[in-house]
Amino acid sequence: MSDAPHYHGHRQRLRERFLAGPTSLADYELLELLLTYALPRRDTKPIAKAMLARLGNMADVLAAQPEDLRRVEGLGQGTELFWKLLQECRARADQQPPKARISLSHPSVVANMAMSRLGALKAEEFWVALVDAKLRLISWEQVSKGTVGHAPVYVREVLKLGLERQAHGIFLVHNHPGGDPRPSREDVAITQELIQGAQAVGLRVLDHLIVTQNDYSSLQQEGLL
Repeated sequence: MSDAPHYHGHRQRLRERFLAGPTSLADYELLELLLTYALPRRDTKPIAKAMLARLGNMADVLAAQPEDLRRVEGLGQGTELFWKLLQECRARADQQPPKARISLSHPSVVANMAMSRLGALKAEEFWVALVDAKLRLISWEQVSKGTVGHAPVYVREVLKLGLERQAHGIFLVHNHPGGDPRPSREDVAITQELIQGAQAVGLRVLDHLIVTQNDYSSLQQEGLL
């Protein structure tokens, strides 16, 4: 008799079903198969079901932060690392490498790029997307990390990044972990400070986007620039 764990045959059948038609797998089965790469020596079926039951749907699971994963029995540091790798790959795919020179021609393009990286975070982060005169992405840079309700922003640091990268324009971006993308008075005030500073050195602030996991607001679209 084989000493192989009982789930090995099941795992192979899952792989075969996935290769034959990925959409044939239920969410828990897809997640179960994905977890085998982080937990090759574990039966991942009950863990996959527990993740969906505790964390929500597939989008919630894939956006889970380390503290969320720790709430699921059977997950540890190995899974946390694997999940961060998945999230980083997703974020980079959405933002595209600078050499691809994607055009940030609409706030939604910037927002989608930002939501992938910042939308699920539990603390605020402030980033900038630097573009050339044709709105092609030059660089996507983190400016600061903060707390659940605030990320410090220093006008000098933002302008320095723009000048160093020889940018023509700047998109300001930060997240609201509370889930409401509407700008605060402080958001509007710092935007005005940055606009004035950028004008003084020949840069343009093109927009300030505030993102959550599933939504965003644009100060430019709301007439606040």
